[in-house]
Amino acid sequence: MLLTDADLQAIWLTVRLAGLVTLILLLVGTPIAWWLARTKVWWKGPVGAVVALPLVLPPSVLGFYLLLAMGPNGPFGFMTQTLGIGLLPFTFWGLVIASVVYSLPFMVQPLQNAFEALGERPLEVAATLRASPLDAFFTVAVPLALPGFLSACVLTFAHTVGEFGVVLMIGGNIPGVTRVASVQIYDHVEAMQYMDAHRLSAVMVVFSFLVLLALYLWRPKPQQRG
Repeated sequence: MLLTDADLQAIWLTVRLAGLVTLILLLVGTPIAWWLARTKVWWKGPVGAVVALPLVLPPSVLGFYLLLAMGPNGPFGFMTQTLGIGLLPFTFWGLVIASVVYSLPFMVQPLQNAFEALGERPLEVAATLRASPLDAFFTVAVPLALPGFLSACVLTFAHTVGEFGVVLMIGGNIPGVTRVASVQIYDHVEAMQYMDAHRLSAVMVVFSFLVLLALYLWRPKPQQRG
């Protein structure tokens, strides 16, 4: 057998985490991207900078502050304890929240670019046909921005699969709970199990390549105007 049971468990946990984070960010990131693409308010810049902050912030720094926020003395930790949920660090749901924050720009920015590329004309035409803003969004904006949705979902999923610093800081290394594939590879290397690390790394390389290949193959080609 090429992969150990622990490797397969880590891969399955990684896929669950990436799929759930992608779904959550699709629901959360779409209205944020739409607002950033359409609004003219002066504080659009600061909001956009906050959304993009995980792109430049070291994962360990982001993970550290998320750990403080979700800890027993943090505001989020106080809220979860008050609600009877308990503390989220070193749990799967703690990983989900950290990954949502860390992968937010990978969902929002492609969607924002896709919405901005639509221009005003399609929505103006929809308005002349008495479509409400909500109808125009779902019947005009979303279909025209489908390539952006595809790119955003693929990039978010792939980025979540490759996370290491944030998930290690928030989730630690608990088998079957928080030990994702990147942490499992780190464990193999730390134990000098280089062949096991190579096998799992090779699987992740092939997986990442196939995901990106699917993105490029499914991206619609621009139509030539004659």
